[in-house]
Parts: sequence; C-alpha cells; structure tokens
Amino acid sequence: MAATSSSSSTNNSVHEVFLSFRGEDTRKTFTSHLHAAFKRFEIRTYIDYNLERGDEISGTLLRAIEDAKLSVIVFSKNFASSRWCLEEVKKIIDCKKTRGQMVLPIFYDVEPSIVRYQTGSFATAFARHEERFRDSDRPNKKIQKWRDALAEAATFSGWDCSVDRLESEIVEEIAMDVLNKLNRVYVGDLDKEIARYDQLAKHQMQYFQGSPHPLHYQNYKDTLNRIRKLQMERHQRLLRIPPNMYSQADDLNNNNTNIDNGLYNLWSNAFRF
Repeated sequence: MAATSSSSSTNNSVHEVFLSFRGEDTRKTFTSHLHAAFKRFEIRTYIDYNLERGDEISGTLLRAIEDAKLSVIVFSKNFASSRWCLEEVKKIIDCKKTRGQMVLPIFYDVEPSIVRYQTGSFATAFARHEERFRDSDRPNKKIQKWRDALAEAATFSGWDCSVDRLESEIVEEIAMDVLNKLNRVYVGDLDKEIARYDQLAKHQMQYFQGSPHPLHYQNYKDTLNRIRKLQMERHQRLLRIPPNMYSQADDLNNNNTNIDNGLYNLWSNAFRF
C-alpha cells in the first residue's frame, strides 16, 4: 500500500514522516493504530488509504518521500508482493543516501531476517515478480534493486512487533521514538492539563467571591501552585533540562503545594465541567 494524497498535517504545513505499508495487511489494523498515535503526538504524517493504481508510483508520491525527514516502513507478510511498496522502499533508501533521510523499519507479523534475505513469503513474492518480468529486457536489474533496498532497510534499527505485547503500547512507544528522532518534544498532554486547571481556578475564584472562606481561598492557591508546577514541567521538556537540575525547584514547590488529582475531581464534580 502506498501513501499518496492525504496527510495528517494541516494544509499549510509540510509533513515530517512518510508512512509506507502494505494496505491489504495492515491498512485497517496496525497502520491505522500507528497513524492515530502519530496524530496524538502531533507528528505530521503523509499517508493515504486508497488502493494502488497501476504498476508505477506517482510523481507526487516520490516527492512526498523526498520531502519527509523520516520514513517509517511497516513490513508485513505480503509487503514484497506489491511493486508499489518495493518502489517506495527503493526510493526511501535512495533518499537516505542522498538526503540523509532517517529510516525506521517496523516488522509486523514478519521476521526481520525474512525481509533482509527475502525468504518465506518474500521469496514467494519475488518468484512471481521474476516470472512476470521474464520476457522483459531488464528484469534482473529492477528486481535486484528491490532486493538490495529491502536488505539494507532491514538492517536499520527498528521495531519487531512479533514480541508478546499489547499493540496499543507498541504504537505509543514507536510514536515517542519517532518524536525523539525528529528532535521534537511533545507537551500536548501538559497543555491540556494546564487548561483544565486554569478552568478550575476560575471557578474556584468565582466560588470564593460569592462565599468567602479561608478554605476556599486555600484551594484556589493550591490550584495555582499546581498550574505553576505543570508549567515548570512543560518548560523542562521544551528546554530538555535533566530532571535532577529541577530537583531543588521541585522541592520548594512541593513544600508549598498540597494538591493531588483528587482536588480536581472534587471541584469538577461540584461544578460539572
């Protein structure tokens, strides 16, 4: 399956990641879950769920591969049966050599050695390709380039999904790995939590103004301290500051903060927001 026309990025932004996969194997399963994880981590991804058309991949697709900083290849059992997928891998390897593009292979329901040495289902697929190109003027050259590209891609450090783990956990870890390789930091989770506590603080202040009481004001102060702590963690992530450098600030903050998630739940239930 190829990635052609759609992207999880906004119209005004360029994608960071190109996602290559075999549609009939993983379109509605692993790849869709992986793409969803990329969206959660705000990783701009070039992907398309349309069916392949014809033997040759489009110029738009080739440019999409060239524009990516990193290509993720989801190898699966029937990956090598698709000439589109093989052409994608060949182009991706070319971009790694000429543009320094990063490549992250993922082995889903197929062992890395099968991809590298083209055994098993990959051997069967290549036998069919060779039969198809038997009467061609240059069959061996094209097929050999596909083989070389697969062999090289399979040697890169990647993810083997054959291990006995939950798929939901694996796609989250892969998304984090991609984020790190792109030298990006995700703070979306903290932004959402800060926004929630901001809303809570506004309700607490309104409640205190309508019914002044020292406990109400203390709850409001505790919420502000929680917001400051979250903001500090956000800055820490963005600046990539090691946690130990914030230890003293955390200690000072903890001495003045006696709040936990129970406070948010208590107040949110009271105000129902």
